[in-house]
Amino acid sequence: MNAVTTECPGARCRNQTQSITGGNEGGRKEETRQLALTPEPSAADRAGAGYQNLPSRVSPLYPISRFRGFPISRLPFYFRVFRPHRDDHYPVNSEIYRDFLLELATASGDFIRPYFASPDLLVETKSDDTPVTLADRGAEELMRRMIRNRFPSHGILGEELGSENTDAEFVWVLDPIDGTRAFAAATPLFGTLIALLHHGQPVLGAIHQPILRQLVVGDSSLTTLNGRAVRVRATSGLANATLLCSDVLSPAIHQNGEAFAMLTQRVKQLRTWGDCFGYLLVATGWADIMCDPVMNPWDIAALIPVIRGAGGIITDWQGRDPVNSTSIVAAIPELHAQVIAALNP
Repeated sequence: MNAVTTECPGARCRNQTQSITGGNEGGRKEETRQLALTPEPSAADRAGAGYQNLPSRVSPLYPISRFRGFPISRLPFYFRVFRPHRDDHYPVNSEIYRDFLLELATASGDFIRPYFASPDLLVETKSDDTPVTLADRGAEELMRRMIRNRFPSHGILGEELGSENTDAEFVWVLDPIDGTRAFAAATPLFGTLIALLHHGQPVLGAIHQPILRQLVVGDSSLTTLNGRAVRVRATSGLANATLLCSDVLSPAIHQNGEAFAMLTQRVKQLRTWGDCFGYLLVATGWADIMCDPVMNPWDIAALIPVIRGAGGIITDWQGRDPVNSTSIVAAIPELHAQVIAALNP
């Protein structure tokens, strides 16, 4: 998509695009293009009526300790996709991308479903000693093709097929099968993760479990399960909490294993309903805490708007901003601070 210069004020541009909503397919494409290119408001515009009620945005990033003081150009490329929030950018109307995200989830789910529990499924081992299947690679390639066709100016970062145009204003972050070990073992504790970044900040995220046909979508203000609004539950105290993780041995390798073991003794129950499915359970009110001691950007991006939109708190293992992090702790508000304190004595 080529850049287009427009001189109309932001409000008038939005009215114009709304007037063509509900038209034919060509109309929807035009709506997407104009909204994506809505000009940033001036300082005078921001002082006018309506702007005072805009939703608050994510706070600026906390630097990752391991990269503290590094110039951005020396960070691994996949961490450079996430960038600090800039207050001067006009808030993104994620509605114009929500329908497309649903298309991505539906198409990838239809592709993945026939491979599940197939006796002919071939599982390969990648150089990082993690498994991959034809379902992983094929689903990501399908989503990439759809993104290129619909939004050719957008960037893409995926677990299986790398990055392209990640300096773009909008970047899609894809993990076609988060939990490939579970998938390969015919266990439905996996999902597809899809996120949209705007200037490096996650503004829209989805967790899709194609076997159970559960689709959770969040935008940091609202999270839905199959179109129904969901919220994290209220639990009084760690003694009544359900703690989830992907692997009980991993915290000892990547974080403070002894502290994690002590935390497991304080909760009501510990279960390994892990990978992205654990975060789905927290966001929909079926668990209280989900934590992973080591993660990659494609594991994290979609979780942030989902957990926040459901009223939960999501940080890294030390309680810092999850964007650009390499670990995640997501919990209900009543317990998050207690969990972080327990993990970092």
